[in-house]
Amino acid sequence: MTELAAVKAALKSQAIETPSWAYGNSGTRFKVFAQPGVPRTPQEKLDDAARVHAHTGVAPTVALHIPWDRVDDYAALATHAKERGLRLGAINSNVFQDDDYKLGSVCNPDAKVRRKALDHLLECVDIMDATGSRDLKLWFADGTNYPGQDDIRSRQDRLAEALQAVYERLGDDQRMLLEYKFFEPAFYATDVPDWGTAYAHCLKLGEKAQVVVDTGHHAPGTNIEFIVALLLRESKLGAFDFNSRFYADDDLMVGAADPFQLFRIMYEVIRGGGLTPEVAFMLDQCHNIEAKIPAIIRSVMNVQEATVKALLVDPDALAAAQAAGDVLESNAVLMDAYNTDVRPLLAEVREELGIDPDPMAAYRRSGWAEKIVAERVGGEQAGWGA
Repeated sequence: MTELAAVKAALKSQAIETPSWAYGNSGTRFKVFAQPGVPRTPQEKLDDAARVHAHTGVAPTVALHIPWDRVDDYAALATHAKERGLRLGAINSNVFQDDDYKLGSVCNPDAKVRRKALDHLLECVDIMDATGSRDLKLWFADGTNYPGQDDIRSRQDRLAEALQAVYERLGDDQRMLLEYKFFEPAFYATDVPDWGTAYAHCLKLGEKAQVVVDTGHHAPGTNIEFIVALLLRESKLGAFDFNSRFYADDDLMVGAADPFQLFRIMYEVIRGGGLTPEVAFMLDQCHNIEAKIPAIIRSVMNVQEATVKALLVDPDALAAAQAAGDVLESNAVLMDAYNTDVRPLLAEVREELGIDPDPMAAYRRSGWAEKIVAERVGGEQAGWGA
């Protein structure tokens, strides 16, 4: 296989999971701006996701969030997805939107609250059984706001106990993905604040426990690609939550703020052998002021562009420059790949996949935006917290 053919093959096999919540209304803590045509049910979210996949060719799975996507029949929901050329992806738990969780969920000092949170996590595994989902994604808002509010070590013990109980419930082909976030909403001490904490818990649990890297969950200036490289080296990188940020965790479109960072991350993914189904490439974004479906299509395209640029890095030239200690040439090899206009190549790949070479233009011509505005009248739109 030629080098170009190998690059094309890698792009055609890439899969980027979209999140159900990105299709609903969202906003900041100040205001949620509603848009016409927004889905009212999990089924309508899947209908929109099918449009993204139809125009990109690489978005075949949709992550669910429970209870936001709760239905009476999850097998039927999986069938609805299959009929639209999709599969249900990661199941995301929610132990942060309940009054009982004011002082934490699985780390709460109250055993009754901890039991309630654990029951929800186990319910999510039941849902995985019904949907055929492989991954359970866990993010905890747990933490403390004041010194002395709770015992830091005891909270880690409670966390470990809950994670162990969930781990033991997983099936042979299921995984636990543990996400970290360095602050918010707990501002003194967050219980899973960084990759090291997540890694330590996952290492103790076993092979079915993996770390999630959310690109918005780091302090300014953090070298995320270093974290990616290390976790891949240790076989503990399970998934990404791709987004972009200008401050803290604002879940904007991936590649919007720093496309060069996304390229650097994807280079380390490829360098570490992570461009496989074993690493889930998921979007975790909220489209507050931009149209939902085009924003998700653009986000998928941004990941594709960063991926192909990373695939174009000349590994032999880079290794030779690094071995020679040639700092400028080493950097130039990376920059040559990053500065390549890869849009014509991606257009070729899309044509070979049998889809329009310009996904954004194809969506605009499809009439789907006008269709959903006309048809989705009445009912309650999906949105933040629903």
